[in-house]
Amino acid sequence: MSAFIDTASASSTASSAPRPMAITITGLEHRYNTTASPVLSGLDLSVADGEFLCIVGASGCGKTTLLHLMAGLGEPSSGTIDLGGRQTSLMFQEHALFSWLTAQRNVELALKLSGVRDRRERSARALELLATVRLESHADRRPHELSGGMRQRVALARALAQDATILLMDEPFGALDAMTRDLLHDELERVWQERQLSIVFVTHNVREAARLGDRIILLGSRPGRVLSEFQVPIDRPRRIESPDVSALAAEVTAALRTEVSRHGH
Repeated sequence: MSAFIDTASASSTASSAPRPMAITITGLEHRYNTTASPVLSGLDLSVADGEFLCIVGASGCGKTTLLHLMAGLGEPSSGTIDLGGRQTSLMFQEHALFSWLTAQRNVELALKLSGVRDRRERSARALELLATVRLESHADRRPHELSGGMRQRVALARALAQDATILLMDEPFGALDAMTRDLLHDELERVWQERQLSIVFVTHNVREAARLGDRIILLGSRPGRVLSEFQVPIDRPRRIESPDVSALAAEVTAALRTEVSRHGH
């Protein structure tokens, strides 16, 4: 059975007792200036509490812009983004750690900015967060002493330091080698389940989306809007090389290729 769900009929197949929504986006439109064509338009999207949502789409379709608007880094031109009072934390492809601070101090700084005033509390909580990503033994290392995967784990610990229940991730593993990325998939999945986070994960890697997501959204281009969605009915734990993940990735890739070809012509 196909995992594809046409967005026009998706509501008719929804569960009679849906989970509460962590994010509800209605009629979203965004322009960089009043005379520019919209980057996003007519975008409606909901993310349930505890859901792992992956977003894929062609370059320039507005994936990163959408994340930034969810994070409150800009105001939409029109439409609404309702987080129900929840806090968000944004994690980028580049770790953006301060090179002169240790891993622990990088996390402590995030805690300080989040309002944790007591130095001893910040220290203890930073170590707990590094333990969450299995890096407590490297707390005194500076970024240049850590591998790329370790730096991204510190960045994840720093994102968790903000006590957000919604984690927004913009291709966080895109610059890593395949083996490191695979290991971090396991770590992220574990943290997501332990902390019961809602995650919105942007990626160009369709197989990564099938490996991680509960659901995959394909954004159309010019302007960006939800073109289609795919449920991911694959039991966890998953492996990125598994036949089920490969089959779903092929289905999503075919839809993405059709969208890219449409704009190419």
